Amino acid sequence: MNIDFPPPSNGVYNNAGSSRQLANYCEHEDLQRMEQGIYTEGFFNLTDDNVYKSQVVKDIEGNIGQLLKTDAKFYAVHVSPSEKELQAMGSTKQEQAEAMKRYIREVLIPEYAKNFNKGLSAEDIKFYGKIHFNRDRSDNKLNMHCHLIVSRKDQSNKIKISPLTNNRNTKKGVITGGFDRTTLFENVEKGFDKLFGYNQQLSETFEFCNTMKNGSMTDKLRMQERELKAPEQNFAGEKKKIVDIQTDENIKTQIKI
Repeated sequence: MNIDFPPPSNGVYNNAGSSRQLANYCEHEDLQRMEQGIYTEGFFNLTDDNVYKSQVVKDIEGNIGQLLKTDAKFYAVHVSPSEKELQAMGSTKQEQAEAMKRYIREVLIPEYAKNFNKGLSAEDIKFYGKIHFNRDRSDNKLNMHCHLIVSRKDQSNKIKISPLTNNRNTKKGVITGGFDRTTLFENVEKGFDKLFGYNQQLSETFEFCNTMKNGSMTDKLRMQERELKAPEQNFAGEKKKIVDIQTDENIKTQIKI
């Protein structure tokens, strides 16, 4: 599962201003799909489906109490399953979309809230998701993924929360709590496996990909040894791949930090 937090920019991800530009982008494939009579999905949150874009923008922009003009007002999150994970989520795009919403609601958002170490729950997180069924410049046959717009403030409009903070779990000082992205990635990976009965190969895990990208040569050798000893799982028409640890260019991280 590829989960990443796009950094703020001057374009779609300019989170110091209105969320409208990002919300507009999230709807970019809908018109074409509707014209072709193809299934599409509206915005959703923790409890509701088919939320109008105007409500999304109004809700996010009405939750910015005490934030300065240059402060981030929201954050974007990308959630992209692999082809194998999508196959575990359902046999049709509609089944996979419903499974994606279930994963966001039951696994990702609860872990996201918990990871701030502020006693927050999923109900405290103001967010909206939009599922896309295509992805540009991808060689995968299955390309469904999800964009999330998450408010900088909690539902009460009192607590500031940022998944991009460098603090982990500060217990003293003006700023307490933090956000440990590594812990989040590991926990939502386990949550996915449990929710869908998915049995990941070691080479699919965040631990493996993170080590092969950022670990020392010793760590990479040990990880490759573990990968060689791990039980091989059978996937039709696919052979188990051995990663060349000598060339980092060949290593594609499944979850970005």
